[in-house]
Amino acid sequence: MKTRSIGGIAFDIANYLFMLSVLLVMTLPFIYVISYSLSSPNLLKGGLILFPEGFTLDSFKRAFGDPAVLTGAGISVARTVIGPAVMLFFTSMAGYVLTRSELIGVKVFRKYFIYTLYFSSGIIPMYLLMGYLQLKGTFLIYIVPGAISVFNMVLIKTYIEALPSELGEAAVVDGANDLQLFFKVIFPVCTPVFAAVVLFDIVNQWNAFMDVQIYNTMSPGLHSLQYVLYNMLNQYNSMEQLKQNMQSQAISPQTFKMATTVITVLPIACVYPFLQKYFIKGLLVGSVKG
Repeated sequence: MKTRSIGGIAFDIANYLFMLSVLLVMTLPFIYVISYSLSSPNLLKGGLILFPEGFTLDSFKRAFGDPAVLTGAGISVARTVIGPAVMLFFTSMAGYVLTRSELIGVKVFRKYFIYTLYFSSGIIPMYLLMGYLQLKGTFLIYIVPGAISVFNMVLIKTYIEALPSELGEAAVVDGANDLQLFFKVIFPVCTPVFAAVVLFDIVNQWNAFMDVQIYNTMSPGLHSLQYVLYNMLNQYNSMEQLKQNMQSQAISPQTFKMATTVITVLPIACVYPFLQKYFIKGLLVGSVKG
């Protein structure tokens, strides 16, 4: 058996202590937010809170008491499910096509897509375009503009190019066409990169706020959960609401903010652990070649 040196043992101990401190730094803010949202305002005295002071769910009841919250949750869930699925379907096919060097003009298409990563039209032309396409005030405004993601396309293209060429050659010899080659051969082995890009888009769709504010402000039935909670925070921060709260002391603007933070963060926090290993693999796409 190999004997460990004192320096090696000291290094391991220092490494463990460092990683433990990083874990605490990352975990304590979440514990603080959850504990604060479950505490009674009249018992809070400031400082770091690791356990609820006077456990109460009044802040969450206030948040879910508005019917708009349930509608917003439905919109957020719908766009978080449909948006990434549509994005993956179109973006993965586009990424696969760009790997086919025999395609006429493929180099021009590659440069065209890369160009869009560096330059954009801006908000006003985009707003005018969405109006011309009659997407404003519709649910499709959350899906269609993000159906193609060039950044995700580049990741998928890089991953496919790293696959053994024998996979495609064997399928072609067996008589597979391009669609069969992609869906039956390439698609099943691209799980890591697909999971990574889907996770990217899930987070973006769930946290989306600006597209609601720009295009669907006048359509309350299409407001996302984040936008509904934002409006509730603004309403609750008014002087009238503050006076009512001081009389009842059931909740405070700060506990309500913490509760809304928990509501918006918790779903993503629950999904992320299941996709973490694929997320890490997807981030390493193209970093190692051999």
